[in-house]
Amino acid sequence: MLLICAAARNDQTCPGEMSKTYRLCATARGVLSSVSDFAVDFLDLSRLTAEYGRVIYPCKACVSTAMPLCHWPCSCYPNHSLGQVQDWMGELYPRWVAAHAVMIVTPVYWYQAPSTLKLMMDRLVCADGGNPDPTATGGKDPAKAKELELRGWPYPRHLKGRAYSIVVHGDAQGAQTLRRSLGDWLADMQLVSAGPSANFDRYVGYYEPYATSHDALDRDEAVQAEARNTALALVEQVGQIRSGRYERADTGLPAPRKK
Repeated sequence: MLLICAAARNDQTCPGEMSKTYRLCATARGVLSSVSDFAVDFLDLSRLTAEYGRVIYPCKACVSTAMPLCHWPCSCYPNHSLGQVQDWMGELYPRWVAAHAVMIVTPVYWYQAPSTLKLMMDRLVCADGGNPDPTATGGKDPAKAKELELRGWPYPRHLKGRAYSIVVHGDAQGAQTLRRSLGDWLADMQLVSAGPSANFDRYVGYYEPYATSHDALDRDEAVQAEARNTALALVEQVGQIRSGRYERADTGLPAPRKK
């Protein structure tokens, strides 16, 4: 399972303090690690702010030209002529593919996802209909890509069927909006929600000083319990998928729109 800590805050950067997101991840990780036959791959996106040379380059929006031009996995980097090398996504794509489930724990930054998370999200657009055969477009030939799409493109969902859960925390505004946005994004890629208990948004230290926010998390035993329940619900969903007990209600229905 891929457990994602989406905060940019890191105890090796300017605040010199761990994030509440990291602490909630540790709570979930403790539950997940105790389950037999359930390995946890912990992805800490705050490494982008804390490690020299660690980078996720932005999406170039090849998909807006034609879907087949967006290769799965992304082939836009490295671009040695522009010095765009050491793209972390080259490592992250296989980690998403290997996971049976994904759990995202994130704070709200200015009503939205942290830039660390959004960079990864944008680069995962190729998972939602991307072209697994770069030779089909002669590399990055727009004319060939447009021809392929107009001929009829199947829009393959490369991460389809994996389970997901979401934990969003904020201090004043935006938590519900971000939780819904992340849920829509994952559902669009046809990942499977682990249910209401596995997707929640909460405010920790609502409108209280930032200086005491970690104390507020210590006091909020309910949100800690909810993080544990989120992990447990995800484990149950993965178990159902692995055993074949889970089947989507719309399985077999033809999609009126492929895109």
